[in-house]
Amino acid sequence: MDQPKIEIYSHSPLLEERLAPFEQTLGQDFAGYRGHLYRVLTYALHFLNGDQTFREEIETALVYHDLAVWTDGTLDYLKPSAALCLADNEKHGWGYDPKLLEDIINQHHKITPFRGPNASVVNAVRKGDWIDAYQGMLRKGLSKSEIKTVASAIPAEGFYDSLARLNKELNGYANLHKILKF
Repeated sequence: MDQPKIEIYSHSPLLEERLAPFEQTLGQDFAGYRGHLYRVLTYALHFLNGDQTFREEIETALVYHDLAVWTDGTLDYLKPSAALCLADNEKHGWGYDPKLLEDIINQHHKITPFRGPNASVVNAVRKGDWIDAYQGMLRKGLSKSEIKTVASAIPAEGFYDSLARLNKELNGYANLHKILKF
């Protein structure tokens, strides 16, 4: 049986540099979030047929795409995540197209294809995030073996458990049993 043809991206100096300042903020979720970023990067670059033109922008936006869950403690995190990314883009003089960064972050939950500037890049990330967030239950055209290859190469490190825990905590469900005296 042939191995799936998907290139794995499990390390990037740029992504590591962008993510490092948030290690303490992410705390116990750091390794899981880091793995999520690399799995989505792998899928996104696969959907772009390996085109590296916007890789720096993708990596930068990925670091920030869910970040406000932790920095702001909210599940309504798209706009604050984008705002944080845009502020750091300006503060550090990275020079990335703010519209592209903002679209990658704000559109990554969009169910239907994004239409607009750099749609191929935004949609590649969007599809990659859907695949990873749903642990391959949504495949967006990839085979089960390709997704399994990525998941095996870049372990979850508790990421999916973190999503469930944070959803409970930030929606208030974690304390519901105390209120109802269960």
